[in-house]
Amino acid sequence: MTPIVVTLPYPISANRYWRSFVPRGASRAVVTLSDEAKAYKREVRIALRQAGVDDVVQGRLAVHIQLYPERPKDWQKRARRDPLGWDDGVRCIDLDNARKVLYDAMSDVVYRDDSQVWRDSGERMEPDEHGARVVVTISRIERASPQASFVAA
Repeated sequence: MTPIVVTLPYPISANRYWRSFVPRGASRAVVTLSDEAKAYKREVRIALRQAGVDDVVQGRLAVHIQLYPERPKDWQKRARRDPLGWDDGVRCIDLDNARKVLYDAMSDVVYRDDSQVWRDSGERMEPDEHGARVVVTISRIERASPQASFVAA
């Protein structure tokens, strides 16, 4: 399988992804996707389809995310003041929250379930002129054949 590389919308916060409420007459809260989460999932599905992802991938997967926050209007001023760390204070969702939201949004489009992800990595990127987004690379992990001595005769 050739790796799938796709640019997706910037993820919403995991804090806004779920909502909980207590239905009338119930004693326990119900947790469900927020309207914002449903809209984000639709956007991700559309972007994946436009990128040519039209069937779920089987087997073990490796996922790498590159998270690009929005570049602030005063980025040049920040860069002059601190050329190496100007973007350290740029507002950005943390990688763990981004991963949770993305994996859920890609479920049933790229893979059946995120339990297929056996290796994941991510990095926060320097904001650039292309705006807030996340670039996702998905690769199949090929399993090596077992050694002959391990195969039952």
